[in-house]
Amino acid sequence: MKIVIIGSGTGSNAEAILECWKQGNLGKAVPVAIFSDKPEARILTLGAKYGVKAAYVDPGRFKTKLDDEAEARYVDAIRAEGADLVVLAGFMRVLHETFLNAFEGRIINLHPSLLPAFPGLHSIEQAFNYGAKYSGCTVHWVTAGLDMGPIIDQSAVRIEANDTLDTLESKVHAAEHSLLPAVIAKLAERS
Repeated sequence: MKIVIIGSGTGSNAEAILECWKQGNLGKAVPVAIFSDKPEARILTLGAKYGVKAAYVDPGRFKTKLDDEAEARYVDAIRAEGADLVVLAGFMRVLHETFLNAFEGRIINLHPSLLPAFPGLHSIEQAFNYGAKYSGCTVHWVTAGLDMGPIIDQSAVRIEANDTLDTLESKVHAAEHSLLPAVIAKLAERS
């Protein structure tokens, strides 16, 4: 199963996927490309480190979404790689109909909360400030509703009385680094 990873930032979750693949723990899943909407994003440096194509794809003029032309560029780039699964790993843009229809039922997203709680931005901080007893992460299918697609799997972390926002973020990120590669490996088994 060929996977394309898309992200906007440091790529710690992409690196967790690539490291699992390097160690032979990603099952039949094979990362074939990494794309980013930010030309300077650290995620793009992972391509050379792991021997996977990595490229910047122009996101267009908007900051939080892809315009129609940008969505077409992403669709073309992903199709050129023959992707069976598109993995959103810290991709900070809302996707619309062109992209969603092109890969319907083949796009997953990692979200840093136990959805349906705390969708959208700053989810870990939202849970911390709310006083929740648990936070965690969710891998879900991507649909038109923001963070509303069917849940594939989740990993919970307890928020302890002595946790700070920083320690909670570290715990959630550790859970993400385990959950996302495990989900990808399971999906590859079923393909």
